[in-house]
Amino acid sequence: MLRSALKPRHLGLLAVALLIVIAFVQLGRWQLGVAEDEALRESLAKARAQQPVAVETVLRPHEDFPNRLSTHPVSAAGEFGTDQVIVAGRRLDGRTGFWVVAPLKVSATGATLPVLRGWVAAPDDAPPVPSGTVTVTGGLAPPESPYAGQSPPAGQLGSIDTSVLVGRWPGELYNAFVFQQSELPAASASTLGAMTRVPTPTGDTGFKWRNAAYALQWWVFALFALYLWWRTVRADTEDEAAPEAGDNGGRDPVEPGEKAQEQRDLPPS
Repeated sequence: MLRSALKPRHLGLLAVALLIVIAFVQLGRWQLGVAEDEALRESLAKARAQQPVAVETVLRPHEDFPNRLSTHPVSAAGEFGTDQVIVAGRRLDGRTGFWVVAPLKVSATGATLPVLRGWVAAPDDAPPVPSGTVTVTGGLAPPESPYAGQSPPAGQLGSIDTSVLVGRWPGELYNAFVFQQSELPAASASTLGAMTRVPTPTGDTGFKWRNAAYALQWWVFALFALYLWWRTVRADTEDEAAPEAGDNGGRDPVEPGEKAQEQRDLPPS
């Protein structure tokens, strides 16, 4: 079969098959990307359609964070404390910087809610907290795990770990934090300075399974192209082997009557 596969005709067919495979694999990858994009688009649309609810109606201070509330939009009215914390090593739009997290004392409960106000390129870029009563809106998130890397510089944290914050901010503490998206009264651009809001993570959006099935079809077509080439080579090998099975050493077949005549024509020994 290898001899047949190395024939120029079959090598040419293999080249064509490989080009088809490459094209179909890329089409499958593109379709898989479409599936992810569609799922993300639906997830974002669903998140935007949800109306924020007051945080005190869905979560109590010190209560374990329920997974169903992850990324859920909430609002919280209260006053910011001035003891902001800086969380190091956070990326946004391809740049590494810092998160600015401030304590918001929720008026309805008196408990403190950590609020991720935004991202800055340097700790000194963190703007002061607004004064007076504000209403913060954003996506709810569970607290982060304790930081296990190299200790950040003094005055900075490695993660939003409520077990650390509870010792820094007095009183009751929510076992969650908020990705702040807006506040009322609205902050001006000059007040925010160089700080940029951090979008609420979308979480695991999964796939749009119809588009994922299309990707699988393209990959099946790619395998089928290779299978057709293999079948062509195998058929050619079988065709070459068929005459060899009936070969009598290169001589023409001799009928029984002709063999007897040849024996009579032989001279006596």
